Amino acid sequence: MYVLSRTCRIFGSHRSTFSAASACIGRIPYEATDASTADKLEPSAPVATKILTIIVSYNFMPWIDRCLGSLIHSQTPTDIMVIDNYSKDETVAEIERRYPQVMLVRNSENLGFGRANNIGMCYAIDHGYDAVLLLNQDAWIDADALGRLAEASRRHPRYGILSPIHLTGSGDKIEHGFSVYSGVQSKDSQPEAPLVQVPFIDAAIWYMPVAALKRVGLFAPIYKHYGEDKDLANRMAYHHYRIGFLPRVYGSHAREERKVTHDAFIHSEFVYHLSQETNPNEKYKHIHRINHLALWKKELMAIITLQWWRLGRFVRIWRQLKDLQGEIEKTRSESCNVDINNYR
Repeated sequence: MYVLSRTCRIFGSHRSTFSAASACIGRIPYEATDASTADKLEPSAPVATKILTIIVSYNFMPWIDRCLGSLIHSQTPTDIMVIDNYSKDETVAEIERRYPQVMLVRNSENLGFGRANNIGMCYAIDHGYDAVLLLNQDAWIDADALGRLAEASRRHPRYGILSPIHLTGSGDKIEHGFSVYSGVQSKDSQPEAPLVQVPFIDAAIWYMPVAALKRVGLFAPIYKHYGEDKDLANRMAYHHYRIGFLPRVYGSHAREERKVTHDAFIHSEFVYHLSQETNPNEKYKHIHRINHLALWKKELMAIITLQWWRLGRFVRIWRQLKDLQGEIEKTRSESCNVDINNYR
């Protein structure tokens, strides 16, 4: 049982401590959605009056005021839960001192993005929330964004993930990753449609109805760091949900300051191949064969170009995927036959 007063709940072998002073809180082509068509898919869902915003934090201090401040000043009220992954800075003390309305979960270790978010999403399911907003610690939203996301979700219930336009931290241009996924190049060249369907948007700002989470599941435990959003997007498609963004509705994601290292690049390669293997939209034997052929090709190119360090990393990825085969098959099965208890 959750008790919001410095008590705890066990998730597997992990202990999380809660505290709160208040419980209230490549180019992709556009595919515009015809509201009249979308609304015929099934009856309109009730207005999401109970929204839980979930923020996973680790050394949150550089963005804490902009992130939490944007939620506190949102035109649409939201409960706020910060799940701290054992920060080494003053994050926990600062939240307890200055943001008493925030529900705080203090983890005794860094659980990573997916597992930590699952704590919040399970809480939302258990406590009768209508929707969740996943918000990165280095992201924030405009005052009208949450209300417009909630209204779009009500009007288009087949959308399992909705997002605003992602701007850079300075707010003057489209964030690069969002531009790649959405095809939007600038604030002046947005689609006219009120809602645009896309195959994927990264999870910096995701609005999701709880009804969709119950059918699709939460972040897969096999993903320790990155890739969990791509996997969940694949499962949304498998369960016939759509992903979309709202033009002229804004949030900001200050990730332009990050530097991509060689290790980060190789990890992204591993995550990509893992997400291919766990994709329930593809037959396992078929995608497994294609995946390994792609890795062999990359290994061959590393040999030809004498990039021995790269060859070693790709061989390690192949071995990691081989070692995870049993867990991959389990993840695929759980993606098709959803039981929320598998994500607790």
